Amino acid sequence: MKTIIAACSQNLSGSRASIQTALRTLLAVPWPSQRDIGSALQLLAVLQWVLSFLLLGIVSLLLLIYLLFTSLWLIPVLYLAWIIFDWDTPEKGGGRRLSCLRRWTVWKHFRDYFPVKLVKTHDLSPSHNYIIGSHPHGILCVGAFCNFITGSTGFEELFPGIRSFLTTLAGNFRLPVFREYLMSGGLFPVTRRAIGYLLSQKGTGNAVAIVIGGAAESLSCRPGVTTLILKNRKGFVRMALRHGAFLVPSFSFGENDLFRQVVFEEGSWMRSIQRRFQKMMGFAPCLFYGRGLTSCRSRGLLPYARPITTVVGEPVAVPKVENPSRELVDRYHELYIRALLKLFNENKTKYGLSESDELHIL
Repeated sequence: MKTIIAACSQNLSGSRASIQTALRTLLAVPWPSQRDIGSALQLLAVLQWVLSFLLLGIVSLLLLIYLLFTSLWLIPVLYLAWIIFDWDTPEKGGGRRLSCLRRWTVWKHFRDYFPVKLVKTHDLSPSHNYIIGSHPHGILCVGAFCNFITGSTGFEELFPGIRSFLTTLAGNFRLPVFREYLMSGGLFPVTRRAIGYLLSQKGTGNAVAIVIGGAAESLSCRPGVTTLILKNRKGFVRMALRHGAFLVPSFSFGENDLFRQVVFEEGSWMRSIQRRFQKMMGFAPCLFYGRGLTSCRSRGLLPYARPITTVVGEPVAVPKVENPSRELVDRYHELYIRALLKLFNENKTKYGLSESDELHIL
């Protein structure tokens, strides 16, 4: 009996020693720091955003088509019926803007990855509506999305009483699931009908951000470039005059530093293909790359972590004129350009540019 007890005691002592050894080994393993965890969350936040914008619409469409030929065929049929019923919602004042989704914690991690900052230079009165010109376009409009769609940079706190919206290509709202994703944040089509509805049917205190340079501008964006496509873009001024919406310039310093792009020269056959595709589809296919998922030295589709500072300038007061003349449109277009140039020149040295850098408008 004593022999059995001694053997059991020896086994218990051995087990206890093994557990202690395992604990020492476990504690010796370097645990990720709070900073490492934060960096990983930031990377995942940006990854989901990039994948959502590049793949969510196409993947959802293909998945619904596949489900049609399975036992789950009722799901795509019901969703198709919903889209038909809900077809005009994007054109009616921003769709379904959900404040709770705009304030998701994931957007704070998204903001901190770059980081993105919003700077206010003048107050915006809630008694007016506004059209905010967002410059430059960049590849994926990170600054415009983060500042005007998410609540992570404090737009509503900086501009109390103002509701921000962002416009994008109407074709995006024809893609299943992706359209719901866009509308939940306050995005809607960059069409006369949609913008006019918001500015005329939703009261005051609305700020519609339009990335004016569009696809044409994205073809030339690269680090160090400060060239905008704006000289012949006057539709937003005409809309502002028809609805008496004040014009507000904004510039996102650092937007063009997020990706590298293969830029084809004007007149080359590749640039011609890009232009034709742009005219047919509304957007231009860009050959761009950023960092990879595992290393900032590898290439991939994630943007480089570069600071973006979006500065919102002084509003240009615009009268309400139902049928503005060409001369009146030209006049306020010129006033807008002057306000934008002033904004750029007063802030360029504060946010990464030199005194010699100039804003070129084509």
